[in-house]
Amino acid sequence: MTAETADRGEDTAAPPPPPDRRREQRGWYFYDFACSVYSTSVLTVFLGPYLTSVAKAAADADGFVHPLGIPVRAGSVFAYSVSLSIVLAVLVMPLAGAAADRTGRKKPLLAAAAYVGAGATAGMFFLDGDRYLLGALLLVLANASLAVSMALYNAYLPQIAEPDERDAVSSRGWAFGYASGALVLLLNLALYTGHASLGLTESEAVRICLASAGLWWGAFTLVPLRRLRDRRVARDGAGAVGSGWRQLRATLRDMRRHPLTLAFLLAYLIYNDGVQTVISQASVYGSEELGLEQTTLITAVLLVQVLAVAGALGMGRLARSYGAKRTILGSLAVWTAILAAAYFLPAGAPVWFYALAAAIGLVLGGSQALSRSLFSHLVPRGKEAEYFSAYEMSDRGLSWLGPLVFGLAYQLTGSYREAIISLVLFFAVGFVLLARVPVRRAVAAAGNPVPERI
Repeated sequence: MTAETADRGEDTAAPPPPPDRRREQRGWYFYDFACSVYSTSVLTVFLGPYLTSVAKAAADADGFVHPLGIPVRAGSVFAYSVSLSIVLAVLVMPLAGAAADRTGRKKPLLAAAAYVGAGATAGMFFLDGDRYLLGALLLVLANASLAVSMALYNAYLPQIAEPDERDAVSSRGWAFGYASGALVLLLNLALYTGHASLGLTESEAVRICLASAGLWWGAFTLVPLRRLRDRRVARDGAGAVGSGWRQLRATLRDMRRHPLTLAFLLAYLIYNDGVQTVISQASVYGSEELGLEQTTLITAVLLVQVLAVAGALGMGRLARSYGAKRTILGSLAVWTAILAAAYFLPAGAPVWFYALAAAIGLVLGGSQALSRSLFSHLVPRGKEAEYFSAYEMSDRGLSWLGPLVFGLAYQLTGSYREAIISLVLFFAVGFVLLARVPVRRAVAAAGNPVPERI
């Protein structure tokens, strides 16, 4: 990252005065509030089952669609589209990051990414009949735009918060996102369950829920765009757009001097890919394999939203007693048990699906929060920004693999049960790799004080 400077006539890397900083922080929270409804309502709840039904309407007698002449099972279209969107995001993120670093103008780039994503999401209102290619295209654009916008959004944190307040500021943004996701899901639930009384078909209700997420995203993005400030940068001669990739490569080369840090990062990337794939594909599994109603899926995701907060706090307490590494390993064992239980879950059993949703909620927030905090101990002092940049970029770089494996498993077997159980591989490999990392030695090797429990 290049040094950041204020845009008031003199170059300085210092954060703005407290009143201005608080104003920016409040504006910053609202981007999480704006875009989280896409992750919750669109990606997690509605779009997977709905796009799958649209693809099935376009399928031939054998259940295949043929984009560009390639035979694809209709049930794999959603998973493949998610995977493709992440590949696109990984290609664009370094370009956007380099442009932001070179010019200091993150806000126009954030606006462009946000409104491409919001526009694509609003366009999902027109996804009906057998327009599965339109749905796949809009999903790829929206999901990739979200990833790019989040990278730019996260880059504001060091500018708007002092080091000792970043945890609190970051957590408040996370809380704003969960709050908006839960609120909009409640509104979606009311619309979906009462669509007949409003004279709407089920398809129209779903498309309104999808499109309204885009309108919400676009409307509340105005708040951070009004309150966040762009800052000039100190020129360092790095003018090429490819500097984003060069910085990532340089950081990864430096990580070779800290192989234990790199070993943890690899373990995290693998098991986190499993986590993200379970979350994105759970609604497809529930609707297509278990035959659950949309209202069941919505309320199950609401349950996950609520329990994720409690789970993060509870796992934080466990980490204080048993250490972060052991607590994460325990959560990976729970994730594996969740997938095994999902494989044997009987169709048409919402109570058991709710039980699995509760289990997911209890380990979701905690496993990710503890992974991030554990990684922070393994980062050499003075290199926090570049290491966490590599952490985020590498995370996105591998997170296409889980949806691809899920889609291929269904493509080859025609069974969502086989597809869901295939994800056990990510948790098993991640568990083994993490268990082999001597974290106390890794912390010391990074030059950091070793906590009493880690």
